[in-house]
Amino acid sequence: MKTIKLSIFTFILSFFCVSLLNAQMAEKEILTSTEITVKPGQNAQFIEGVKKWKSCYLENNGQAKWNMWHRQQGEGNLYVMAGMDPNWASMDKEDNAESACYVILLNLILPHIENVNSRIAQSMPEFSRSFTENANYIRVKYFDVHKGYAFEQVIREVSKAIKEKEGDFRGLWFEFELGGPNTPDFMLAEPYEKYADMDLVRDSPATIYTNKVGEEKAAELWEVWFDTLENSWAYTYKLNQEISN
Repeated sequence: MKTIKLSIFTFILSFFCVSLLNAQMAEKEILTSTEITVKPGQNAQFIEGVKKWKSCYLENNGQAKWNMWHRQQGEGNLYVMAGMDPNWASMDKEDNAESACYVILLNLILPHIENVNSRIAQSMPEFSRSFTENANYIRVKYFDVHKGYAFEQVIREVSKAIKEKEGDFRGLWFEFELGGPNTPDFMLAEPYEKYADMDLVRDSPATIYTNKVGEEKAAELWEVWFDTLENSWAYTYKLNQEISN
């Protein structure tokens, strides 16, 4: 796993310019996800700073779109900014509105940030549904594996079974390419309009696959799964529309 090293200034500026998650995942794209930990007791100041930056950016005809997700569990007060780029070349584009609002970033946002952690992943459209535009929540599961090719084999087979039964995939898969030493290898994001949607009772992926191929063949795939999986964890995130664009 490679490590990308960016100063906090360069990082925040560049991240504000990534695009919103596209509705369609027909081709592979680049996902930039950024974890921003806000200092204790300074959430209101951070929010106001981002609002002012957003206002400045729009007044200067900024064209970029971004989403800001607020993590609902875990340690600290953490936000994730997430966006898609069609390719690496798109990151070369200059944004004059960004430069015009640098002072706001410097004075009203950065003083309230405790830590920043950036990651870049590749979308996996062959296993993924489209992103729901009215999604206000996402449930994200992360996976550490030591045999990526074997892990992909599992999600390919199980995702295919889910789509055959339900008509579509359940979430959006990504494979991480750049990030720090604690960056996971894969991520599954499931969008929801409201919390109540998470109460829907559905067969587990394991049950769906087992019903399709039988217990003996399914057991072979589960052996591959447990052989490659090192760790997994999950959070839910709530979209903050006021500081998204």
